[in-house]
Amino acid sequence: MGDVPIDAISQSDQLGSSILSVAAEAIPLAQAEQLTSRYFGIEGRASRLTSERDQNFKIVAANGREYALRVTNHAEDPEVNDLQVSALLHVERVDPGIPVPRVFHTLDGQPHLRLPFEQGRLRAVRLLSYLPGTPLNTVAHTAAHRQELGTHLARLDRALRDFSHHAAGHELAWDIQHASGIRPLIGHIPDAGQRALAEHFLAAFETHAKPALLSLRAQIIHNDLNFYNVLVDPNAHDRLVGILDFGDMVHSPLIVDVAVGASYHMNTADDPWDAVGDFVAAYHAVSPLERDEIDLLYDLIAARFVVTVAITGWRAERYPENSAYILKNNATAWRGLAHLSTLQRDEAQRRLRIACHMES
Repeated sequence: MGDVPIDAISQSDQLGSSILSVAAEAIPLAQAEQLTSRYFGIEGRASRLTSERDQNFKIVAANGREYALRVTNHAEDPEVNDLQVSALLHVERVDPGIPVPRVFHTLDGQPHLRLPFEQGRLRAVRLLSYLPGTPLNTVAHTAAHRQELGTHLARLDRALRDFSHHAAGHELAWDIQHASGIRPLIGHIPDAGQRALAEHFLAAFETHAKPALLSLRAQIIHNDLNFYNVLVDPNAHDRLVGILDFGDMVHSPLIVDVAVGASYHMNTADDPWDAVGDFVAAYHAVSPLERDEIDLLYDLIAARFVVTVAITGWRAERYPENSAYILKNNATAWRGLAHLSTLQRDEAQRRLRIACHMES
């Protein structure tokens, strides 16, 4: 989604200093090819990949091997870039079977670079493996996907359990433990009914979830397992073959990662909460959750939806040329909030406990 510091949105008129308020300056394809050749020793053809705030390229080498070159927004903290690269290297060492991109080192052995671009601004550059597969957002969603995603996220969180990094404590608005920070953006929601719905669920988060999060286990998490960040086998769509985009990694309560991942399944079944139950149960089977964690999921999922509609709606107004990409999850988040408004918290909690075999 994008790293946006909390203090940058403490007042809506201060959002200009946020990384989400800084458009990435375009890099010519020829320059992307030159970077890959000069620093990584790979000659190839570049094509653009979509991104909200960075410049991403697919590089196809002469031998047919494919890579992903990423040049970050100049407003990104270089230590946060190092966090993401270090996490990928850690996952490869701890559980190489998890399908995440692999980091390629430069010719002189560095896992990433910081180079000057326009007006001398420094931007981070890294080269990753390009994972082949079909984006999950382009195929019909099934119960098998909920099983695969819950299982893989549990494995990923388990692999990251012992990973630490000095930049992991940075605050960003997409981390729903800090959902209160986006309150100024709710005022920008034009529809009065939607604005009231967002206010209601943000207040519920502050009452029921926010105080409890302080006592729960926490670690570095992926924090963005949405369908645009998942690849499936082109010939067997039920099989997951890639988890992408570690740009929202942060140190946060573990259950936040589950809530974020679960939120994207509320539009994949006739009963949205049954779909959430499938995902949570699959996660729980690999990495058991605590009852107190499960009981917070209703409010955490709602908070994720509020954060999504607030940030994406605000940002799309300011960058209309990229609004289709920015708003890709906006409509589903509103539908999720509408459904949660018809589901009582205690009933939602009970159904998840049953799904995880904590009660009958």
